[in-house]
Amino acid sequence: MTGEWTVDLRLSLDDPGYSQPMTLDIAEDNSVAGTFYGAQIEDGRFGAAQGRECVAFRTSDGSGVYQHSACLLGAVLVGQSWSEGRGFVLPWTATKTATGE
Repeated sequence: MTGEWTVDLRLSLDDPGYSQPMTLDIAEDNSVAGTFYGAQIEDGRFGAAQGRECVAFRTSDGSGVYQHSACLLGAVLVGQSWSEGRGFVLPWTATKTATGE
């Protein structure tokens, strides 16, 4: 999961494209660092069980804290973000960003 991801944040798959970058760096101790939506990842963790690899972390901005989690399904991260302060949960997907190699 380490690397650059493009996160699809559309409310509906019929909506015009809207994506944001995410960088994940998973350390040997299963901590996760990086950025999501321009904010630093805080207290991120990686876990694997039942055939899935998943991450969970939080970010924050002027409106408060966001909780994020995602699991890798094939080549796609399937995740969600919860903003308690703004009162929403947003499902999203992410794909590895093309590096041009």
